Amino acid sequence: MRTTAGVVPPYAIMLLKRQDSMKMLCSRRAFPLFAYVIGAAASSFFLFLTTSTTQAADPATELAVFEPTLHSPRPLLTLPAETDVQVAEREQWLNLISAETVELLDTSAASIAQINYCSECSPVLTTEPPPKGFTVGAFRIIPYGTIWADMVFATSRTVPGRFALWIASEQDQGEAAFELDARRSRVGLDVLGPSIGCLDSGAKVEVDFLGNFTTDNQPDVRLRHAYWEAKNDDTRLLVGQTWDIVSPLLPNTVNFSVLWAAGNVGFRRTQARAERYIDLGSGTTWSLQGGIAQNIIQDLATGFSAAGVTRESGSWPMLQGRSAIAFNNVVAGGKTLALGVSGHLGETGFDFSGGHPANPALVAEDDARIETWSFNGDATIPLTERMSFQGEFFTGSNLSNILGGISQGVCPCLRVPIRSTGGWGELSYVLNKKSSLHFGYSIDDPNDADSLIGRTKNQVLYANIFYKFTDNLLTGFEVSNWRTDYHNRTNEPGYTFVSAPTEPGKAVLLDWMMRYTF
Repeated sequence: MRTTAGVVPPYAIMLLKRQDSMKMLCSRRAFPLFAYVIGAAASSFFLFLTTSTTQAADPATELAVFEPTLHSPRPLLTLPAETDVQVAEREQWLNLISAETVELLDTSAASIAQINYCSECSPVLTTEPPPKGFTVGAFRIIPYGTIWADMVFATSRTVPGRFALWIASEQDQGEAAFELDARRSRVGLDVLGPSIGCLDSGAKVEVDFLGNFTTDNQPDVRLRHAYWEAKNDDTRLLVGQTWDIVSPLLPNTVNFSVLWAAGNVGFRRTQARAERYIDLGSGTTWSLQGGIAQNIIQDLATGFSAAGVTRESGSWPMLQGRSAIAFNNVVAGGKTLALGVSGHLGETGFDFSGGHPANPALVAEDDARIETWSFNGDATIPLTERMSFQGEFFTGSNLSNILGGISQGVCPCLRVPIRSTGGWGELSYVLNKKSSLHFGYSIDDPNDADSLIGRTKNQVLYANIFYKFTDNLLTGFEVSNWRTDYHNRTNEPGYTFVSAPTEPGKAVLLDWMMRYTF
């Protein structure tokens, strides 16, 4: 075995004689390099011992080696003075290992904490975790899922019942209710595809079981996500169904509906969107998002108000956009300071075949188009290593398609959009690595003048605790206080009185859930 300068020096050969006890430290392919490293390290160490009393070590060539304490001390070896040839050869050895990193811990126990070699000599001792999923052609497919069971006791019946969007008026219901449900469980596939230019492509398909059902234990499948995307650190393109661009945050509630129709707006729909992330320096990132999306008409689907009404899509798509700033140098407890504004503009369509029972003066109207718009703000604010705040604000008109206005967008009695303002705020406190507390308040307050009958205010005050048994198993318990107000103005002049509730719906909810992800 030779170096480029000649024969391996005697002190390296002496160390290599201990090769049998070192076989576990490297593969055959990596052994010559390891021998070089040990030989050079020992040479430099002994040279330092013999010369430290006469001269300081040269930082450019100093090599530190971790030497564990053995049961019996080794005698120091006295090496002869180096010749000029040996000095040149030692320098060449040091140059050889200068590009390598070798970190050995607890070699007396024959264990290795870390070895980083160049790409030409990857050691067999370092093992990568097996990749998730399976491969089909150029695609890696990763299945996943969540088993999610929920148990709720409400002192007064909620709507729709299995979770809470609002509380039914005491005039209509008012009795207590107990629910057990597992239909929020979901399964999905993440797909990693080949690169497209400088973009990594992928897709997601996810469903749950909250679709139409015959009975509670015979649910139907509901599509949550189905989209293709291509992205890198600066850009993202997406086509398919996923979350809205507007109001992107979600509160940490045990209640499955995450305060929709009670102050939290934004849902899922089919869309085409583009995103751009711009580095402003000093750890600040500016995100720009924009897209076109399907207008969803939630209103006048059922009940006597739906009689003689045909819902239809408008002549142009919903437009959505958001601008946000993330201050990546302001971080605490895993939260980054981020502020955003967003909004949407669109229209919903209806065909009215006649008037409304409360307002017979209304005439038939074909191709009615009613504008929908919103302006929204969102914020994530780290306060301490354990405490953080997040919340959203919204205002707009005809917001039922993003679950605002207590899910009321158009008043059929007046055929006008219902304006609404609201939002939510949540304080989070991390107790330890396994548990966290959340306290929040949320409100959705439609304009009373825009409707004759219906819901006029929805408020929620909640507190909960989440506990992680493992990385896959999570449980949570929540206590929330709900109040939903109603009005009926059909007894005013110019209208025909119809029976509708005016008493509020009030309830305390005790909500427990167990969620297992895989």
